[in-house]
Amino acid sequence: MRRPRFAAPSNPSLTLVPPRPSDAVSSAASAPTASEPIDLLTRILDAARRTVGAPVRPESEQAFRSMVADILAPVLERAAYAQQLESEVIDRTRQIDRERRMTARIIDSLPVGLYVIDRDYRISVWNTKRETGMQGVSRDDAIGRTIFEILHRQPASVLRREFDEVFATGTLQTFQMESRASGELRTYRISKIPMQLDDGPVTHVITVGEDVTEWREAQERIAQAEKLAAIGTLAAGVMHEINNPLATIAACAESLELSLEDQPPALHDGLRLIQSEVARCKGITDSLLDFSRPKALDKTLVDVNAAIERTLFVLKHHSRFKKLTVETQLDPSLGLVHANEEQLVQVFMALLINAMDAMREQGTIELKTRWGDDQRSVITEIVDHGEGIRRADLPKIFEPFYTTKPPGRGTGLGLSICYAIIAEHGGRIEVDSTPGEGSVFRIVLPRTDERGERT
Repeated sequence: MRRPRFAAPSNPSLTLVPPRPSDAVSSAASAPTASEPIDLLTRILDAARRTVGAPVRPESEQAFRSMVADILAPVLERAAYAQQLESEVIDRTRQIDRERRMTARIIDSLPVGLYVIDRDYRISVWNTKRETGMQGVSRDDAIGRTIFEILHRQPASVLRREFDEVFATGTLQTFQMESRASGELRTYRISKIPMQLDDGPVTHVITVGEDVTEWREAQERIAQAEKLAAIGTLAAGVMHEINNPLATIAACAESLELSLEDQPPALHDGLRLIQSEVARCKGITDSLLDFSRPKALDKTLVDVNAAIERTLFVLKHHSRFKKLTVETQLDPSLGLVHANEEQLVQVFMALLINAMDAMREQGTIELKTRWGDDQRSVITEIVDHGEGIRRADLPKIFEPFYTTKPPGRGTGLGLSICYAIIAEHGGRIEVDSTPGEGSVFRIVLPRTDERGERT
């Protein structure tokens, strides 16, 4: 019988067992690499010699090397492949980590508040903008909790209905809301965006909140400018028809004044008042045109106290002022302002008539003048103790055509014209009002020295 190329020694203590693949891959540090097969075979052969205790013939040694090489070749190949996979996994993990950090940085850099909820209404994303402000909530406190626990100031039923609609329809929802959470009235545009992790139904909803207060105010100013332009067009069409009868009234009053030589003082004052009021009516129609066609005003140094006295002289002939009492506290040291006196009288008269309407034509109106805190402005205050103005109406009272008066009692133009006149004079109108207690309209005009320059 032909002897085998390699015979195992008779020593029963030596057993050659091929290594298992799992043993070769279990430790990256001990796993042989493809560049070390000769050294590995030599170490195995030396271990066999020490175990057997007898020399091995060269042909047997060669056969042993061949057998071990055949056993270890796939193991070494798998070890090399495992190392390659491990390197690729490490590189891919680092790339994913960089992309994740970049995405998080982008979300945190957005100038809008953003958060994401899942179908259980639990928060999974909460950006930095949501952490800032008076109502900010830290990310650690928000992540994992339901949106109803975090936004507890809003009714849970309303929030649930909004989110359920996006989950059900998969359509973008956008709306505006107002909030005083920061201490002042702000307007926010809220967008609820559906998100899908796969091709199935909506799994998450992204909510973006953007402060659009300034944008809304700009839109309102544009709308107001369009309304004022419409006023100018309207005034241009009717001014001719109004000025004709006004001119007739003025001519008749002047003719009567000249024809009556020994006229009583009361009649003389009445005719002069008619002419003065005709001129003021013409000035009002002209001021309407100024909204669409601004023109230079004829301004002089005006004593505000004198303009108020003139206004009160006209109003004392007004039948609706008979039951009202006007208390004046006019500072005699008040400085001059550079203004158009006719327009100031128009402003004072409009505000006094509004005060009369608020007090239902009875009670006491207070009219005060004083220096501003910096001694560089002149302040006029008209105080009534009427029904006051609702907080929701305060931002709108200077808009053209906006009025809270019943039909037939106002057009909504008086305060808008007053606002434009005072703004053109470099001043401002401030309003403080408490519903049920009354209102204070405060006119602030820059003080002017004797040369007509602001101080």
